[in-house]
Amino acid sequence: MLLMWLAATQVVAQNVWERPQDESATIQKQSVKAKKIEKENKDAKYLRGAVPTVNGNVEWVLDVDVPGKSAQQIYDRMYAILMDLTRSEGQLEGSGLALVNKQDHIVVAGVREWLVFSNSFLSLDRAKFYYTLVARCSDGHLNLTMNHIAYKYDENGKMQSYKAEDLITDDEAVNKKNTRLYKGTGKFRRKTIDRKDYLFRKVQELVQKDI
Repeated sequence: MLLMWLAATQVVAQNVWERPQDESATIQKQSVKAKKIEKENKDAKYLRGAVPTVNGNVEWVLDVDVPGKSAQQIYDRMYAILMDLTRSEGQLEGSGLALVNKQDHIVVAGVREWLVFSNSFLSLDRAKFYYTLVARCSDGHLNLTMNHIAYKYDENGKMQSYKAEDLITDDEAVNKKNTRLYKGTGKFRRKTIDRKDYLFRKVQELVQKDI
């Protein structure tokens, strides 16, 4: 019986005991793999779903809560923000406030500016970028839409006009596998999203700032 118990104990021990793994090596491999995936997907934020459409038209919406502020206060702030935007560096002729509705607290800006793709000593690649911003203000809340997006781009010495729907939608700018942007239309999608992200982030920061 003693011999049988010792034999059974040895079997259990053999099943339990094993050589320790080098955890640092495993972590390092995982880190390298993560960096590789990140490098391969540098355009991940620009892939399918990044450009929403409403009734077939490209449109982004920003909803911001502004606690403690009245519709008039938010309206006044947005009026100033959009006025400053349309007078800032890089704006083109015709950029400015288009419509206001003081009673319903709505401000509409027609923005015309340069969208720069690349800028070096030897070359400048850019397009004229047009879009509309509509700020709807209510007590404690701001709704901002960005739509009616269009471009004018010099191709071989001839200025061509495009709507966002023809350039930056999922079907026009993203490959079928959803792994990368097309070279031609992709630059329009990438820079438009970057500009939208900056504008929405800046508006939220300014409208929520203590008045």
